[in-house]
Amino acid sequence: MASWFQNFNKRFRFTLGGTAFILAFAAINSTLYQLPLYSFAFSELEATSLPGLLAVLTLFVMVMLLTLLALFLFALVSQRLLKPIAMFFAFGNAIAIYFIQTYQVVLDKSMMGNVFNTNTAEAGSYLHPAFFLHLLLFGVLPIWLISRITLKHTSRLRLVAALSLSLLLGIGWIYANAQSWFWIDKHARKLGGMIMPWSYVINSARYQTEKMMQSRTLEKLPPAHFVAQGKTVVVLVIGESARAANFSLYGYARNTNPLISEAGAIAIPNSHSCSTYTTASIQCMLAHVDSSSTLIHNYEALPSYLQSNGVDVIWISNNWGEPPLKVGTYLKASEVRGDCEGLGCQLDEGMLTGLAERIAKTPNDNVFVVLHQSGSHGPDYFNHYPQDAEKFSPACRSVQVQDCSADELTNAYDNTILFTDRFLSKTIAMLGSIPKTSTVMMYASDHGESLGEHGLYLHGTPYSLAPDVQKDIPYIVWMSPTFKRHKTLAADAALSHSQHAHETIFHSVMGAFDMRSDIYKPQLDIFRDAASNNMVTKSK
Repeated sequence: MASWFQNFNKRFRFTLGGTAFILAFAAINSTLYQLPLYSFAFSELEATSLPGLLAVLTLFVMVMLLTLLALFLFALVSQRLLKPIAMFFAFGNAIAIYFIQTYQVVLDKSMMGNVFNTNTAEAGSYLHPAFFLHLLLFGVLPIWLISRITLKHTSRLRLVAALSLSLLLGIGWIYANAQSWFWIDKHARKLGGMIMPWSYVINSARYQTEKMMQSRTLEKLPPAHFVAQGKTVVVLVIGESARAANFSLYGYARNTNPLISEAGAIAIPNSHSCSTYTTASIQCMLAHVDSSSTLIHNYEALPSYLQSNGVDVIWISNNWGEPPLKVGTYLKASEVRGDCEGLGCQLDEGMLTGLAERIAKTPNDNVFVVLHQSGSHGPDYFNHYPQDAEKFSPACRSVQVQDCSADELTNAYDNTILFTDRFLSKTIAMLGSIPKTSTVMMYASDHGESLGEHGLYLHGTPYSLAPDVQKDIPYIVWMSPTFKRHKTLAADAALSHSQHAHETIFHSVMGAFDMRSDIYKPQLDIFRDAASNNMVTKSK
């Protein structure tokens, strides 16, 4: 058998010139790997009409032209690059097409940010036997076929002539069908995230360029001072993929927040995320200005700023995507679980292990704790809550979420929200047990989640195109009686003015600590309505 395969492998070879190879690969790339692109076009256009057909053909010509241009340019540098580049594109296209078709994602810059910030554990949650079969057929098999091709050297003159003719014909077609550009321009962002391989290649470059700009020298913020004395502990819980639509505190029919409702937590209405993916959202949460300004400036984040001004900062993470931090304590959940007992210890609840003791040992009056959840991250929702938290069943237990019924998927997702409710209630109980201390818990999700609405799953859709469920997030606050007395909060309605959750976190945390500096914006402090600007002593 092995001998037969070796003989077959030797005989199954092709010989092509550089121009023929480029044309063949461009044609295959423009058909085989663009099915989601054309499916979207046919769903939006009257494909049986002449204008609709011409628009789809114009998309085909555009993809061909981009691919030809890139490959001819590579060939002019070195024709030895052609086969490795084609293999890379085939493999990358196979992976990209699988995720586009399975989860209806768009590979824009934000989605590529998700990809680059995915760790091994998260990547494993997406894997399914269908993925490997898809990769074999659309990635490994084309790579093997390309490896069987022997390239004949083609003169640069012939390559330039072929490139010039391709540009002439392609641009001529596009110009002759200029009416198609109205539709293409209208859907440009979505189309740009579906064209293989340029969606992930170009947007990867854009993401990495932006990340490189953010790694510049850190700009220190102006010093701060405190206008009150006494011990204050603020806990910020950063949620993951939780959407307000499935929180009973926001009117959801199912009681997914029984414990924090009983504890007196307040849901701030009209709360939205800054982004639909984790890294950008956390950056926005921890910034004192519009996070888009970080393209020009690289300001220190909230935890680093607090630490440099005398606040003891403890960051415990069961997730990833945090910016560079300079804090007193940074720990992964796996480092603190220790002797934690219970089914939830290997999940978010493990972050609470020993936290009260850690807070008690700090000599600082002001302590800021960040707990970064894994929360409701999909598609493996069933792995993000313990068995004793499965109230809603039957629950989807597959990463191929489109294979589950809508009810099964919702059940699994709602179980993650119910487990978050339990985690938050334990956090509140821990804060309530700290004597003679003003304590507050702030919870905000990084972004929402799609559960099949409009054919979309997960998150990361470009913000301008994303449905509300990916942007409308829960923003929940719990305050101890001591904190309320200090702030003289006569009514919980004092917190109801917030319109943009992420943009208020930096200044609200400053407000909770009675911390002031030149960058403090009282209009973004959710506690400002009752805050005093005079020196006071916090109640004991």
